[in-house]
Amino acid sequence: MKGHIKNMAEVLKALGDEKRLKIIKIFASNNSETFCVSDVAKQLDISQPATSQHIKILKNIGILEENRRGFRVFYKINSDVLSKYRMEIDELFKTTVERCQYNFSCDKCPYNNKDQ
Repeated sequence: MKGHIKNMAEVLKALGDEKRLKIIKIFASNNSETFCVSDVAKQLDISQPATSQHIKILKNIGILEENRRGFRVFYKINSDVLSKYRMEIDELFKTTVERCQYNFSCDKCPYNNKDQ
């Protein structure tokens, strides 16, 4: 359970950047296409190194997947992973309005992250 919360914190951190959300929008709205870093950099009007860093973060959480063709790397959206995160975020928000079954005693709660 603690690993899940830690993973979701990492996902939310990755999604918490405006440029990365724009990158997801570019890929998700063109999900049958692939793009290289220079394509995305042009669309966002940012440098290729900055774009590469954003893509690396999204790739690390599984939202983007790469396909090498010769010396170039093309990326595409992983719709399954994106859908999975959407469901998990929906569940996260749903549980926030439920009363804590541990009566806010963090020592008993499996979501307590003090050991990590």
